[in-house]
Amino acid sequence: MDIILVPGLWLEASSWDDVVPALEAAGHRPLAMTLPGVGEPAERSSGIGMSDWVDAVVEKIDAADGPVVLVGHSGGGNVVWGAADARPDRVARVVFVDTVPPPPESAISEFEVVDGVVPFPGWDYFPDEDVFDLDAQTRARTAPLTLPVPGRVPTDPVQLSAGRHRVPVTMLMGGMDQQQLEAELDNWGSYAEEYRAIADVTVEKIGSGHWPQFSQPERLAALIDDAAGQ
Repeated sequence: MDIILVPGLWLEASSWDDVVPALEAAGHRPLAMTLPGVGEPAERSSGIGMSDWVDAVVEKIDAADGPVVLVGHSGGGNVVWGAADARPDRVARVVFVDTVPPPPESAISEFEVVDGVVPFPGWDYFPDEDVFDLDAQTRARTAPLTLPVPGRVPTDPVQLSAGRHRVPVTMLMGGMDQQQLEAELDNWGSYAEEYRAIADVTVEKIGSGHWPQFSQPERLAALIDDAAGQ
């Protein structure tokens, strides 16, 4: 399969470097993306919003020879869900990595904007459940890979219309199985409605923090491979 790998906030294509070789060994054609405006100053990225990130993925879908699998990590989940909504007949499956399908008009989250961009807040910003499996060496190795993102993107709502709910979905959750996820979603209002509107959804627990591409890349690759084969 053509597998389009979409990183979350502050990450570029290189964040998938430890995952790509295993997917290639399994016979897939992975394409890791760097989204528009990542790492650019505000004077070159201030006009970039969520729709531009979605359009960048749609362009890759259109360039593929056949159906694709979309993989979105964290905030990249909003991006791939928007792309699947735009091209439901070209997407064989959407894989969410420690994130959930967003309902229409929802945003990723709100972070401090500095000089017109959103810089990485540092590993200490995140709760222990997200970073417990990133040791000091991994944090030191990966922190320099993080880049600021356009100031609009984290709070820009994703525009969704129709078609996405018939696209099969796999949710690879860091610390939750299906029962735990559904109990959590019961507190999230429209996110629960979006989840339950999907015709075909599978939930798998990774057993990791929020960045398994850094802490457990082999397991993450194996789970993506399994999802692509469904």
